Amino acid sequence: MRFRYGTDIGLRRDENQDAVRCEYFGHNILAVVCDGMGGERAGKEASHIAIDEFFQRFSDGYSENLTEDEIRKLLISSISAANSVIYTRARMDFKNFGMGTTCVAAFVTADTAFVANVGDSRAYLITDTGLYSITTDHNVASLLYEQGKITEEEMAVHPQKHMLTRAVGVEKTVLTDTFTLTYEDKINLLLCSDGLSGYCSDDEIYDILSQTDFDTAAEALIQLALNKGGRDNVTVAIIGD
Repeated sequence: MRFRYGTDIGLRRDENQDAVRCEYFGHNILAVVCDGMGGERAGKEASHIAIDEFFQRFSDGYSENLTEDEIRKLLISSISAANSVIYTRARMDFKNFGMGTTCVAAFVTADTAFVANVGDSRAYLITDTGLYSITTDHNVASLLYEQGKITEEEMAVHPQKHMLTRAVGVEKTVLTDTFTLTYEDKINLLLCSDGLSGYCSDDEIYDILSQTDFDTAAEALIQLALNKGGRDNVTVAIIGD
């Protein structure tokens, strides 16, 4: 099992407020992507705090003897730890008011993948037939779609598709979605910020993944987003065999 990841400021932003990290835990892999928000440098600070706090909390709580439910709860508590630090930091300095970040994380073992997310950074399952979103975006457009008020086509171009309904660090507590995928042979996952998924279709992303060598796929996906205008920071992490 291996991973590749990358991040780019894009063509329209003054700084990169995304953050990404992948590490081995024995033969297992933990990958996290965060997309910060907030005035001045607050978004960049939020995403990097989230990454640091997440990995610290997960490392402190992890052991090879954990059950599946304990791993799932550890992912949730790791996001909660990041939420608490960012929430407190934002209230200590008025310049950081409104700071927060998305967070999507995957812990991948030989036969199980655990995914957790808050916000609209996504986790995808890569198969032989296509790309399938594991996570649900926590934004206004997705909420309206779930309520039956707009169509899937309207959701894709809705003016509030980037307005988050959940983010790490904005409220005192945060609700985290979790998913567990089991498999016998192998699994391939893509984590990304909306700098990729917000401007490139699933089919376009899958075409790159299916036609590109694993070692260069992260760079190729970033280039795809840049070719589409690079209107946001773009970050990807790919896990596979």
